[in-house]
Amino acid sequence: MTQVIADDAEAITVAAGLAAEFARDAALRDAERILPRAELDRLSASGLLGITVPRSHGGAEVGARTLGEVVRLLSAADASIGQIPQNHFFFVEVLKENGTAGQRDLFHAELLAGRRFGNALAEKGTRHALEFSTRLKPRPDGSYTLTGTKNYATGALFAHWIPVFALAPDDSLTAAFVPYDAPGVTVVDDWDGIGQRGTASGTVRFTDVHVPADRVVPHHLTFERPEVFGAFGQFIHAAVDTGIARGALEEGGELIRDIARPWGESGADRANEEPLVINKFGELALVVRAAEALLDRAGAALDAARGAPGDAGLAAEASVAVAAARAQADTAALTVANDVFALIGTRSATGGRGLDRHWRNARTHTLHDPRRWKIQHLGNHALNGVAPPANGIV
Repeated sequence: MTQVIADDAEAITVAAGLAAEFARDAALRDAERILPRAELDRLSASGLLGITVPRSHGGAEVGARTLGEVVRLLSAADASIGQIPQNHFFFVEVLKENGTAGQRDLFHAELLAGRRFGNALAEKGTRHALEFSTRLKPRPDGSYTLTGTKNYATGALFAHWIPVFALAPDDSLTAAFVPYDAPGVTVVDDWDGIGQRGTASGTVRFTDVHVPADRVVPHHLTFERPEVFGAFGQFIHAAVDTGIARGALEEGGELIRDIARPWGESGADRANEEPLVINKFGELALVVRAAEALLDRAGAALDAARGAPGDAGLAAEASVAVAAARAQADTAALTVANDVFALIGTRSATGGRGLDRHWRNARTHTLHDPRRWKIQHLGNHALNGVAPPANGIV
């Protein structure tokens, strides 16, 4: 039976408990690529996947700050489990933005019952990540036929519903909600990334899939008004990277205390008493604290903008705050996951410890979209007062 979480405080408590549970075998799952099916069933049963459902539909309607903390906690424990729900929560927002009352009634009930959304967004072979070739072809009865191939489909292998970005006949961008087991849907576990191995971010093929008209949402309308939808999606990515950074810092600290040896010249008896190790670890802790603080601030900015829909100034500030959090999380995850090795020594590089998974996860997840454009938008806003674009990826 799926729990229904009542409020923000309960969501964080439940996430912390699950994170402690998921952390125990995270290194083993990574080493042997054991897909986290059982863990995702626990996540569904916990009620966490329904925490953004509006109160009017029986959910907790938690704020962005709370969701960021939930994802950060899960990602610090196991970054694959932290990333898999990213698109789940992303598509809950798609429904909130432009779904009909009937669509929201249906899918909010599904979410509260523990059903999972995957995703089928990205495509290989297009000019850039914002271009799509997958299409909905109209049928005489008003429904559609969906045909196309999607890649990097995180969560699709574990999903009950696979939301798909597809072009309508007039070339407008839509989101079609397709059952995992619909005829013509093929989910291929061909993800071979060096990191985030448990996400199974493989390929989904749609071959003449029938899509009823009431399963299609006009997503393009989102970007015809001041919005924080794109910033919200990026915010969850920032929470994943911030969690990776915290996980690497904490595990690195454990290994410094347990197996590292001090340098002979230091005069220290233990590595964790060596002044230069303490100093460097402090620098790493500072980088992580900065990422966590910016994540919290970005969540607060998103909540403020959502509280005043249509306010272009608050929407721009939220986008800038998320860009800053995303850029700092990128730096924190890669820096900490790399530098802790030098503080532990050669033993950190031996097989079986699994410390390298943090760097591989960070390096893989931070490739999602380029940090350089976060910095570009930050600079253009600070120097020229130019708001980030409403393109869904800021």
